[in-house]
Amino acid sequence: MVSKNRVLLISVLIVFCAIIFSCGKSEEKGTLFSYRAINDKDTALLRYTKLEDNRFFGQYEIMYGGSRKDSGEIRGIISGDTLKGSFYYHSYGGGVLKRYPVAMLKRENKWLLGKGIISVYMGIPSFLKTEPIDYSNPEFIFEEVKK
Repeated sequence: MVSKNRVLLISVLIVFCAIIFSCGKSEEKGTLFSYRAINDKDTALLRYTKLEDNRFFGQYEIMYGGSRKDSGEIRGIISGDTLKGSFYYHSYGGGVLKRYPVAMLKRENKWLLGKGIISVYMGIPSFLKTEPIDYSNPEFIFEEVKK
């Protein structure tokens, strides 16, 4: 008869191996993209990983004239040529965590940052679904950064 300690050890090893292998696969699935946009004295950096199921996550940073910045995490979904999600950031590099909706449209290998009317429902800001997002005069036009 197999002892309880041996069964426990085998169970722990199986769980540990499953965690290790699943972590390795998630890194292989993603493709990393890096973009930069400059508007006068302001610069925005976007780095994200696209996952197989059309989701993305990454880092987004906006530096305003070298005097202050908003930096944090960006995540959401990619639907065709549109990237929609939320920007979770600390204003001025610290303070309270804020959330802001983000929408970008891909045109000629560039991402155009869209503008729209923001509504807040249950504390979550998002673009108003009844109004279109405007990409005609973007604040930032992101170009891919080649390594």
